[in-house]
Amino acid sequence: MEKRRVVVTGLGAVTPIGNNVEQTWQGVLNGINGIDVITLFDPTNFKVKMAAEVKDFHPETVLEAKEIRRMDRTMVLGLVAAIEAFENSKLDLTKVNPDRFGTFVSSGIGGLLTIYEESIKLREKGPDRISPFFIPNAIINLVGGYIAMRYQAKGPALPVVTACSSATNSIGEAFRYIRDGYCDLAFAGGAEAPINELGVAGFMAMKALSPSLDRNVASVPFDKRRSGFVIGEGAGVIILEELEHAKKRGAHIYAEMVGYSSTCDAFHITQPDETAHGITQCMINALMDGNVEPTWIDYINPHGTSTYYNDKFETIGLYNVFGDYTKQINVGATKSMHAHSLGAVGGIEAVITVKAVEEDICPPTINYVEFDPECDLNVTPNHAVPRKIRYAMSNGLGFGGQNSSIIFKKWEGK
Repeated sequence: MEKRRVVVTGLGAVTPIGNNVEQTWQGVLNGINGIDVITLFDPTNFKVKMAAEVKDFHPETVLEAKEIRRMDRTMVLGLVAAIEAFENSKLDLTKVNPDRFGTFVSSGIGGLLTIYEESIKLREKGPDRISPFFIPNAIINLVGGYIAMRYQAKGPALPVVTACSSATNSIGEAFRYIRDGYCDLAFAGGAEAPINELGVAGFMAMKALSPSLDRNVASVPFDKRRSGFVIGEGAGVIILEELEHAKKRGAHIYAEMVGYSSTCDAFHITQPDETAHGITQCMINALMDGNVEPTWIDYINPHGTSTYYNDKFETIGLYNVFGDYTKQINVGATKSMHAHSLGAVGGIEAVITVKAVEEDICPPTINYVEFDPECDLNVTPNHAVPRKIRYAMSNGLGFGGQNSSIIFKKWEGK
């Protein structure tokens, strides 16, 4: 059977630089830094004090108070982003086959705040005081489960859990399900809310987080001063739809999705493979999947975490794939603004990448000051750059050696 074409028809986001897509996109274009001192808990006794929190977030504008009380913050963020994506898509549920409507919205950790708080409750008050909502709010599949229930999406509900690559992989798998004829449309993306004592202490113990107390130095991807990633929170959800299904209802098409790949380093539980074989092969496979020549890529939103090894080895991977053309690609590492929201970040960066393709603007890597010869890229330093974008790639990497790449193409009306 001939593979079907897949397009993006809805966007939703809740991020540290904006509580919807438009605010987030304007934050990207203006180089807004969403990182600041942690307020969601008292970080006095923590060596790490910086995070990228969602600010002035009022979910009660779209959700009932009872719903919010019963859900972990991760689920709330994901559902709010999905609501925006659905409304943005202008879908009419009465004209959608629910059995062919999928939900591929994931998380890297899931309801970590719920797990932390209920563990304290167990220790201090005993087992009879544990909430009946503890397990539903801890398990990762309920991030998408709440979305599916709200919109009666009765097709596949598959949250792909691959650490910090979760949302990118979830988008890729949704793409395949639609392209191969198993679904007509799907929610796809991720949500995460890991900024609590347990989450920060865990990553701090691994020495993965930047200890910088300067918000403008904490997350500096590909900069020689980089010292670790900054933990963030948020959600990014897109709606993918089969092209003819979208055309039939007169949907606005933001971009076409054309390629996807996933590989594993099979190397180390946290450190990337120093040969960059996994991410190299992943990008090559994604290009082949979309019948895209390397020189057609104009913009890449890299994983770019601001850790020493990730940025160095991702750079090696880019040169392995794109060769001398690498420096002609605008590489805009937006984690410099919204930081690293683990399993959600691929969804957020997919939204940003789609907007970049639609509007022909390459997002910047902000606070870029000191060149590192091991990361010799065109990082689009400090300011967004207008450029005709034909194709754009977004990469996601995760602990356990996870690699994922997705490719979007400009929609030209045919």
